[in-house]
Amino acid sequence: MPLIKSISGIRGTIGENNAEGLTPPEIVKYTAAFGEWVRRNAKSSVKTRTKVVVGRDARLSGEFVLDIVKGTLIACGIDVLDIGLAATPTVEIATTAEKASGGIVITASHNPKNWNALKLLNSAGEFLSEAAGKEVLALAEISSCASRDKKEFRYVSVQSLGSVSKSDSYTQFHIDKILALPLVDVKAIKSRKFRIVADAVNSVGGIAVPLLLKQLGVAEIVPLFCEPTGNFQHEAEPLPENLIQLSKTVVRNKAHLGFAVDPDVDRLAIVSEDGEMFGEEYTLVAVADYILKNKKGNTVSNLSSTMALRDVTEKAGCSYFASAVGEVNVVEAMKKNNAVIGGEGNGGIILPELHYGRDALLGIALFLTHLAKYGKSCSMLRSIYPNYFISKNKIELTPEINLDKIIAAIKDKYKKYPCVTIDGLKIEFGKEWAHLRKSNTEPIIRIITESGSQTTADNLAKKIMLDISEQLKAKN
Repeated sequence: MPLIKSISGIRGTIGENNAEGLTPPEIVKYTAAFGEWVRRNAKSSVKTRTKVVVGRDARLSGEFVLDIVKGTLIACGIDVLDIGLAATPTVEIATTAEKASGGIVITASHNPKNWNALKLLNSAGEFLSEAAGKEVLALAEISSCASRDKKEFRYVSVQSLGSVSKSDSYTQFHIDKILALPLVDVKAIKSRKFRIVADAVNSVGGIAVPLLLKQLGVAEIVPLFCEPTGNFQHEAEPLPENLIQLSKTVVRNKAHLGFAVDPDVDRLAIVSEDGEMFGEEYTLVAVADYILKNKKGNTVSNLSSTMALRDVTEKAGCSYFASAVGEVNVVEAMKKNNAVIGGEGNGGIILPELHYGRDALLGIALFLTHLAKYGKSCSMLRSIYPNYFISKNKIELTPEINLDKIIAAIKDKYKKYPCVTIDGLKIEFGKEWAHLRKSNTEPIIRIITESGSQTTADNLAKKIMLDISEQLKAKN
């Protein structure tokens, strides 16, 4: 599988015997390029050496990738703080707390266990901007060129090698910051005596989520796939079809709800007490509703997220804004529009008061506070929000497919409808929409549609996919 280089990092499969996958030489290449970028942009001095924070999820390849990353950064003359098994938002928070020049999270997020990736962070603990990402990729190409000018890209002498230190305290540090938020009410949560099932898909959430729930005052925690072995017992993405066992476990244990996180704990899905999916799109909707009840301000989500957030925001007398898909794009739009809450419809919550990063642990604390204060069941809370239904589909990409031409042709076909082109193509059909775009994390075209019924959303998706198929045939 070819490497995917995007705003979501350098991502690929493990075990390929050539440069198509995330092989050791490729890991060195992109880590060294990032190290060079960090050194050029660092505000370090003789007394404060350049530092990078690294952490990983629990996937099977994580330890050897971490070792290569650390060794490469040391060779670049960079000091490394290894915080071990840690959620992506934890590494983001640690990067700013350490006043580091950057961070690397070793995780392929929701991808299957044979994938891994390098998520690259700047000194603010945020994903690299598009411009910064391009600089890193350009440096990587310089590093792989045999005729390069050594002054442009170099490793340091033995006297200048970086060092490695370790810390296992940042998960608790992260939790402490969440508990200190004014809108997280431990007393209210404790009073409800919640019984909660936690599905951590055998990754770092198995460490962080039960620890957080205990400190939030949850009465009983039922762990499901919480052993951080990296041997995922179901598909990693927290979609309904992958959470069947969580649903059954919630009902069997008469739990008040269930939480599911992805392997790096930046996405949160919820199952209600009746075993029904709350809807990962509605994680952000519910949390935003709670925030807006206590603090007026704008909201942001990406183009592929539900219209329900806009409805809830406007009901509160505030303004909603949409961004291109990708955390860095959402963050940029949040800063530009002074948003008090934002995120993505995949269950990612971003609260500027804590940090500019998707954070499932934060989402758990805010959602439980909201549910506790609401005073009724999880399913009843879901029923107060507008009902929209999303259909998520994908088509495998092959090298010969010219996606830009396909999108241009479909845009022309639907030119009488409002279209947004900041990220692929989004076509608005009144209270329905279709969004087609190239994935940042997989070699696929995503086709996402939303409507007032699941059948209508599915049919709209089929129509758009048929349009794509016709364009593909026309090119052959």
